[in-house]
Amino acid sequence: MKRFVLIYIWFAGDFQLVLSIGLKDTPILGSKNNNPRLLSKDIVSGGFVYNVSQNHSVFFYQKDYEEMYVGGTNFVLKLDMDDYHIIEKYPLEATGRQQCQEGPCENVITVIEKFQDSLFVCGTNGNRPQCWKLFSSVNNQSYEIVESYEGTGISPFAYTQNYLSLTVEGDLYSAAPLDMDGSLLQFRRKAGSRTHVWMYDNWVSEPTFISASWVRRVRDPDNEKIYIFFREKNSDHNPEADPWISRVARVCKVDEGGSKRFFQNIWTSFLKARLVCGFPEESLYFNRLQDIYVMHAEDWQDTRVYGLFTSSWNATAVCIYTVGMIEEIFQNSTFKGYDKDIPTPRPGTCVKNSRSLPLATVTMVKDYPEMTDWVHSVHNTAPFFISNNNYTKISVDQVQAADQNMYNILLLATDSGKIHKVLEAGSEPFIISETQLSSNSTIRSMKLDSKRKKLVVGFSEKISTVDLQRCQEYNKSCQECVLARDPYCAWTESGCGPTVAGGIQNIKDGETSVCPSTEEKRQGYRTKRETVSASPADLRTDHSVPLGVPFYLSCPIDSYHAVYTWEHGGQSSPCLQMRSNCLHLIPSMEQESYGSYKCVSKEKDYMKVVKIYQLAEQKMVVTKIITERTEPPRDRNHAPAFVPLIVWIALGQAVAVFGMF
Repeated sequence: MKRFVLIYIWFAGDFQLVLSIGLKDTPILGSKNNNPRLLSKDIVSGGFVYNVSQNHSVFFYQKDYEEMYVGGTNFVLKLDMDDYHIIEKYPLEATGRQQCQEGPCENVITVIEKFQDSLFVCGTNGNRPQCWKLFSSVNNQSYEIVESYEGTGISPFAYTQNYLSLTVEGDLYSAAPLDMDGSLLQFRRKAGSRTHVWMYDNWVSEPTFISASWVRRVRDPDNEKIYIFFREKNSDHNPEADPWISRVARVCKVDEGGSKRFFQNIWTSFLKARLVCGFPEESLYFNRLQDIYVMHAEDWQDTRVYGLFTSSWNATAVCIYTVGMIEEIFQNSTFKGYDKDIPTPRPGTCVKNSRSLPLATVTMVKDYPEMTDWVHSVHNTAPFFISNNNYTKISVDQVQAADQNMYNILLLATDSGKIHKVLEAGSEPFIISETQLSSNSTIRSMKLDSKRKKLVVGFSEKISTVDLQRCQEYNKSCQECVLARDPYCAWTESGCGPTVAGGIQNIKDGETSVCPSTEEKRQGYRTKRETVSASPADLRTDHSVPLGVPFYLSCPIDSYHAVYTWEHGGQSSPCLQMRSNCLHLIPSMEQESYGSYKCVSKEKDYMKVVKIYQLAEQKMVVTKIITERTEPPRDRNHAPAFVPLIVWIALGQAVAVFGMF
């Protein structure tokens, strides 16, 4: 009985402390700008669990194929995308174990690419990077290694070192250290039919490469370029200056390097510019580029670049650029530090025979590769999205809504194992939902399966799949389906489901006036109130409560963009939020405390009753108090030896309603 007395004291006396702990990682009700509207309850729709936890994993997936390749430590898995069963397993342990110089002798797979009609795989190979060409089963063998290659410059020596890879029309581009300490890092064309080309040493300073992307020009393939996104050490050593500067660079796909006399095997078209994300008018910038997602468009100029940045004040921002805007800087800006006439052809120009470029043009690329002007975002004066969440990865899906318009959905991974689904509709972001995928590990890999509308997420212990068409979350009524502003979902007579032509939506502002009224039918649609919604009787809970005891009421939070209130006796009071519940505390039951209590939510123009409680007085007489002791405690430091029956009832009611214990 002592245990329950302590619970009672904590529950009644330290409620505010408990409330603050509960809200530590929970959105604040009614706050729309930086909080998800919905916290998803159902975790994932499928996935794969590793036998042994992986420190590192890499995904390879092509949208027209039914399988995905996953690289871990000493293996590559070929997984079926529908049910994640293993189709094939390629064991790739480190070779030459006796030559491992330090650390565990493991082969951590870092690169998986389709290259020259085979699967090209590279790994750390016990600090001796190696690459292999893999083919599928032959003569009942589980795998076949056709050839192996020295992998320095393609794979890092350790998975913790910086690297990236890209294949373009049979050529392999990569950035990986040339030395075991992680140094001599640069972007190269490392293998394929074209000449091997690399960077001039002075072009970058301690770079961290983030991403590389080939942007097609169907009508002008000779002018196609490869864009490299990275951050590098700031040359400004002022204590107030940020130590990092974010960059975009580009090289021509047709670049074969300079002549034998000058710049042989060195990029002749390399240019770089500062990538700006922040508030230029206040000189306040997010300077640390974290991740990049490139959304390709039919017109190369409309290709969108989504950059994820962090700042020195622990905030994260998303800025959006177009390749057309980036090219505008490279084609028209002056060259930083150069004040003479610009030679012809202009440095950075793509030519079929780069070895024939004039010395003056190539010399300018060598000495003055940086543009004076900066690349600003589409929104120019401010980032598209700013958050206190520590986002680490970004993907962007494009969805055609019921109104036939295309909408972009940002999928942002946090460092605490969550995915935020953010609508880009105009200049204002709208966080549709938050899905918690893991509470004990961070997201290491992320791949968008746009064809199936799923997001594949890698953790150290598993691969999880997020269904992006989670329309059942908004299936209570037409209004809730519309308020979600989720382009993946629309309201039909069957409820809220994947978007179909003619479905009811209002993606741009979420106003629910598009929904049919409660009584009438419109175009064959029925409101959810008429079909599957809960009746008032289903919402109601009756309780008999004695006089003089504290009592708590609780209702679930359906939307973190709504405002919740408790209505009783013609008066309303705000709710106390604890995690995903709204609470109402009655410190001590009195005669006026009895009656009906309604938990009401209001979001935009939509109001609904979430929960109803009917409290009635419980008449009882306590004739005898039974104790466990025959003697009272000798001092005040001892807990009470007994609890009256009335306290037991109060605790039982509170536990039943609140669901705490």
